[in-house]
Amino acid sequence: MAAKSSLIVAFGEMLIDFIPDVSSVSLAESTGFLKAPGGAPANVACAITRLGGNSAFIDKVGDDEFGHMPADILKKNGVNSEGVCFDAHARTALAFVTLKKNGEREFMFYRNPSADMLLAESELNMNLIKRAKILHYGSISLISEPCRSAHMAAMKAAKDAGILLSYDPNVRLPL
Repeated sequence: MAAKSSLIVAFGEMLIDFIPDVSSVSLAESTGFLKAPGGAPANVACAITRLGGNSAFIDKVGDDEFGHMPADILKKNGVNSEGVCFDAHARTALAFVTLKKNGEREFMFYRNPSADMLLAESELNMNLIKRAKILHYGSISLISEPCRSAHMAAMKAAKDAGILLSYDPNVRLPL
């Protein structure tokens, strides 16, 4: 397994983005959508490995096709996914995202509640966190319980172990 000095653990949402199949239209104007893996923390984990680094990811997704798809993409990108949990009762979050003609992004989220919102502290892989040099996390998972408490526990464990905390204030007002 990776040495503590090189592992970056990203913690946060992993979801499916639905993007219009034509550019510069509103969500209402789109006649079709393409699915793509999404979630800023998951994107960070993939970018780290693509740049030659060592990363792992922590999240909870639904035990559904939309949960297995991004989990498989993590693995294909060399991301350690031992921190990913699957929930048989909650669905994976979905987001419809577009960049309109005026350059403004438009979001519509379906996560009421989604599996990522239900990640509990007891489901965290604390050993994975404690092996990290950096724990990277975003703001979305701090919105609601029980995921907020799980995040706070992960941050405390990392801080107590002398691990650097990296925070992405990925503000999404519709949430």
